[in-house]
Parts: sequence; C-alpha cells; structure tokens
Amino acid sequence: MKLIYNVKDKPKFGQLLVFAFQQLLAILAATIAVPAIVGNGMSQSAALFGAGVGTLVYLLFTKFRSPVFLGSSFAFLGSMFAAFAGAASAEAGYAGIILGAIFAGLVYVVIALVVKFAGVKWINKLMPPVVIGPTVAIIGLSLAGNAIGDSLKGAAADGGVYAMNTQGWISLICALVTLTVVILCSVYGKKMMKLIPFIIGILAGYIVAAIFTLIGARTGNDALRVIDFSLFQNMQWIPDFTFLKAAKGLSAIDAKYVATIAVAYIPVAFVVFAEHIADHKNLSSIIDSELLEDPGLHRTLLGDGVGSIVGAIFGGCPNTTYGESVGCVAITGNASIVTILTTAIMAIVVSFFGPFVTFLATIPSCVMGGVCITLYGFIAVSGLKMIQNVDLGDNRNLFVVSIILIAGIGGMTLKIGQVTLTEIACALILGILVNIILSKKDKKAE
Repeated sequence: MKLIYNVKDKPKFGQLLVFAFQQLLAILAATIAVPAIVGNGMSQSAALFGAGVGTLVYLLFTKFRSPVFLGSSFAFLGSMFAAFAGAASAEAGYAGIILGAIFAGLVYVVIALVVKFAGVKWINKLMPPVVIGPTVAIIGLSLAGNAIGDSLKGAAADGGVYAMNTQGWISLICALVTLTVVILCSVYGKKMMKLIPFIIGILAGYIVAAIFTLIGARTGNDALRVIDFSLFQNMQWIPDFTFLKAAKGLSAIDAKYVATIAVAYIPVAFVVFAEHIADHKNLSSIIDSELLEDPGLHRTLLGDGVGSIVGAIFGGCPNTTYGESVGCVAITGNASIVTILTTAIMAIVVSFFGPFVTFLATIPSCVMGGVCITLYGFIAVSGLKMIQNVDLGDNRNLFVVSIILIAGIGGMTLKIGQVTLTEIACALILGILVNIILSKKDKKAE
C-alpha cells in the first residue's frame, strides 16, 4: 500500500496536530463507549486518559515501530460486568476490574516470554495467509452491523430489517453526508485534504446534524434532535481515575472474589491474543514491514499487555490495538509513528478538559457510523488482499477460507460458562484446525 508518511516520517508540527486529532476522532467513539456501557459510574475521561497512557507504554515496548493506537477493549465487557456483579461494593468492583486487567496482562507477558524463546515461525505455520487473511476480513465484517446500526440510529430494527421513520431518515442523511465527504476527500482531495478526510467528513456530518437539531428545537420535533447538547450540563471536568475508587474497596476483596475475577478475565485474554496477531498481520501488510519479526511479537504482546494494565489502573478498561486506528492509517496513508505518539499525548491532555471531551461525546453516532463504514470496510478489504496469492483453485485452501468466512459472518459466538468466544476467535480456531487437518494431504504427497 502506498504510504504518504511512512513509519519513521515526521510531518510538520501544525499538520501533525491535525493528523493526531483525526486519529483521536477515529478511536474516540469506541474508547468512551466501553465505560458508558459498563456504567457503575465509570469515567469516560479516565478511559481516554488510560488509552493515551496505554498507547505510550505500547510504543515504548515496540521501540516506536508499530503505528497503532490502543483503546478500550470490547472483548472484556462481560468480564467487567462480572467484576462489578460479584463485588461486595462498587469500590470493590473497581478494584476487581484493575485486578482482572493485571491477570489478562500477565497472560500476554507469559505468551511473550514463550515467543521470545520459541520464535514466531510456529505462529506463521499455524496461521499462514490462508488462515490469517480471512480472519482479518472477519474483524471488519463482524463490525459491519455496528456501522449500519449507528448510521440508521432511531429506525425500528426487526431481524436486521430497518423500518424507516423520521429519526431513521435523519440519521441516514447525516451518515451519508459524512460518508460521501470522506470518500470525495480521500479520492479527489489534494495534499492536506487527502490526509484528513475523517475530520472534514465528521465536520460536515456534524453541521448537518446541528441544523436538524436546531430545527427540532424550534419546532418541538424530538425526532430531529440528533445531537444531545444536554451532555454539557453534567460534564466531568477532571478524570475520575479508577485506582482512586479501587483503593477504597481493597478491604472487601477475598479469595473467592479473586478466583471469580481470574475466571472472568484470563480466558478472554487468550481470545484477544488471536485478534492481536490478526491486527498486527493486517498492519504489517499496510506498512510493508513484518511487525511480528521487527520489533517482534514478544514486544507487541508486552506492549499490549502492560499497556492494558496501565490503562485499566487509570480508566478501568483493558486496552487493545484498535482496528479503527489501523483503518485510519490505511485510508489516509499516514503511518507516521510520531502521529500515534502525538495522538496518545493529545488523549491524555484533552481528558482534563471537560468541555472538549463532552463536545467530542456529542458527535452523533450516525455521523460516526458514516465514518466507520469506510474504516471497517478497509479492514475487511485488507484481509482479503492477504489471500490474493493464495491458490483458491486448491480445495484445501478453498475450504479453509470458506469456513472462516461463514463462521465469522454467521456470527458463531459461543458462551462457555463465563467465557465468551467471539465470532473472530471461533472462526480463527476452526480455520486453524481445518488447515492442520488438510495439511496432511501435502505431507502424503511429499
């Protein structure tokens, strides 16, 4: 993929701030959504701060060679719910989510040590392009429903069919305006415009949404009020760090609760490990540099694991490498590591400015839905590009790719006890098993 700014390139300072802000917008919605979904008084500003600090840790471990931002992980939502549900108090729950992140991070550390001494050749054999390519595609395709659902926010959904109403049409218009502007800027834009299509697209969508909101306020039509300006009434000025609340609940933690946390977090860490590899394989294909070799999988794992622990201490949410960030790199052609570094610092700084964080939170989901259609689409296409040189005329390869795609797109999500295997994990596991079984064919032929 042709990059305008490679990993080691340094844009001019003014441009750098704009590029970093664009990356921040790309990861913002998902990063602050996790604490909002979990509730229990979790702070969105603290989650943003934790994501920024976690990314700095990741960059340090990876020797500033892997241009991706770490944000709040959705994979641990069930684990976080379990931490609060089994806690004797809310404060103990906060201590539990930090403890859980430490357990998950230690899993990454252990795997990193194994990789350090055993190398990564076994991973390449276990997950060749015929396996990892469609798995990366599934990461994007599995998020497609979120992008469309946000783009049609307010429409009555019934089995995937959206019954359009006034609110649904307004959301669709805002999403399409955003999407169209992003596409036009990315394809036909010149110089700077081509590098910041998301900022321009989100701004265009926000203006349209604001116009509808003002009309709705004047006419009393709530369906037109796309932007929720009431968020400014209860905005948080300073991040409410998780470790401050957790300190009050340490005395309420016992051995049984620790065991509950371990069961809730550790298995999920192994699931996220598979997604970690897929994300870095995808990013490697974009920047044309094998990240599993340099700086090495052991370093990316350590960065992700320790970054998750640090992020949870401040924001409560374990972090993970973000597909939205990878998609932003792919679409803009800006893989500058300095941009990611600036984004991390910017996330930390803005988390202390309540009005600014609140303003970002008022960006309507339908506007972000229009952006995410392109982001998730590029992730899917990146995965499919990995199997360009795979011989799909060979039934062995055809079966592996087919099974991964169908299991992933079909939504094969399995809940085993308190552990949830996502469609990505299930598809990858099936793909690996089928590939191993069919590899015997080649050995017999030899």
